[in-house]
Amino acid sequence: MVLNERVLNSMGGLTRCGKLPAFQNYREFVMAANPRRSLLYMPGSNARALEKARSLDADVLIFDLEDAVAPGQKKLAREQVLAAVNAGGYGRRELVVRVNGFDTEWGRKDIEAFATAPISALCLPKVESAAEIQAVVQVLNQAGAAASLKLWAMAETPRGILAVNEIAGAHSRMGGIVLGTSDLAKDLRVPHTPQRLGMLTSLSLCVLAARANGIDVFDGVHLDLDDESGLALACEQGVELGFDGKTLIHPKQIALTNQLFAPSLESLARAKKIQMAWQQAEAEGKGVVLVDGRLVEALHVEEAVRVLAIAEQIANTR
Repeated sequence: MVLNERVLNSMGGLTRCGKLPAFQNYREFVMAANPRRSLLYMPGSNARALEKARSLDADVLIFDLEDAVAPGQKKLAREQVLAAVNAGGYGRRELVVRVNGFDTEWGRKDIEAFATAPISALCLPKVESAAEIQAVVQVLNQAGAAASLKLWAMAETPRGILAVNEIAGAHSRMGGIVLGTSDLAKDLRVPHTPQRLGMLTSLSLCVLAARANGIDVFDGVHLDLDDESGLALACEQGVELGFDGKTLIHPKQIALTNQLFAPSLESLARAKKIQMAWQQAEAEGKGVVLVDGRLVEALHVEEAVRVLAIAEQIANTR
């Protein structure tokens, strides 16, 4: 099939093979070294749970010092989690600590305690402004935190949602946005239905902010542990909305979430087909790439690279 340049330009610009991204550097197209499909909250005050987490198949473990810990156990939880992460043994799992709010009596001590701990990020609850991120950054810098320690901001209030773009771009330490859909539904006064119609605007604003600032974004929890079909629906909706993964409250939710946030067989097959077509066109010096009769542009190649990168990450965790 021959297409002239005028037609090609009218379709968004001529895609020349030499301008398409190379397939050799998959990891440049994902934001983390490991997959982030499943993010399991673990109560920091439960020593048994901290031990069990070493054998779970979650991609990310979020050790919780906030909601899951009673006021009288905050200090104990901090000490237990710090001892656990220093002891190691969590393998390829990414470790994150959800600290208490910066304006609470425990928040600053939590941040200082984990500033130099072997974790990848601190998760900050109920963030509502970029100033809050910058205040935490100042504490981390004073405590000697490495530049690699990231901040994940929870978006779970109306003010936080409306400021999410500024929050996402507040500092280079920002690495993720985490939805707190239970609190958000309460504050918005909307029912937490399977379709989440009352929260769709909020969810999409968070995805937009994450993509605009080059960071990841994670969907909120599914509360009904016995509703596997509901969890599947929530995961599928999360994928369609653009989330990178989903936060979980129980190990029994891990397997299904990992499955549904991984590239589908269909998307993998198409990505490989695009890869092969591109490589063949490049070898033959062709200026146009067609797959199944459709013009392949740079955006399609980049998406194929991203899908293959995620698949490679997942394969490396087995």
